[in-house]
Amino acid sequence: MPLWFARGLRRGVVTTRYPARPDSSASHLPTPPAFRSGALTREVADGLVATCPSRALARDGGQLVFDVGACTACGRCQEHAPDAAISSGVFELAAATRTALVKRIPLKGEARP
Repeated sequence: MPLWFARGLRRGVVTTRYPARPDSSASHLPTPPAFRSGALTREVADGLVATCPSRALARDGGQLVFDVGACTACGRCQEHAPDAAISSGVFELAAATRTALVKRIPLKGEARP
């Protein structure tokens, strides 16, 4: 039995501080993309939408709508438009509501609502 488990039973600890320290393997995990608004044109956004196999991307007028909860971090958007889509480096995502996972990124040259 692992030592930490026995110590927890003896002390009555039911929770731990998470994360106690950053996991070194986290740098090798695929992460959802982050989008650069200045590099997103309508044509690039439409190409990204067509490329996304999980349908996490959509275009709504002058905005790219990114559903982080639907993203599988496959990297196809980063391959398609490396100037517009970069790795976010964030692999742990949490939100209190489903709508908090939907991001709206304005396209280059489009007026913000």
